[in-house]
Amino acid sequence: MAVESRFVVIRHGVEAKTFMDKKSADDYDKMLDMADNLADVFAKSPIDLSDAASEELSIYLAQHRDEVLIALLAKKPPPKAPVKKTTKKSVEKETAKASSK
Repeated sequence: MAVESRFVVIRHGVEAKTFMDKKSADDYDKMLDMADNLADVFAKSPIDLSDAASEELSIYLAQHRDEVLIALLAKKPPPKAPVKKTTKKSVEKETAKASSK
């Protein structure tokens, strides 16, 4: 007989999602907490959003937390990878290799 451990995220008495590892379940629960907090902020704003739009927007922003923090200048963007320069000779060598095959 096999034994499996499952981690269930329960929100407001309803099973939201099941995970096979604790870290994923904790991350998802944290994302839902952020979405709830954002929905509260939207409810206090002068902008009239429907409940569905508020929920969808708050979940989207919580899922894209890093990009939001970068946009708010609360987090630095990741360093860009250096672009490898190609020379005319290296392009010609690659073309010659590809055509010889």
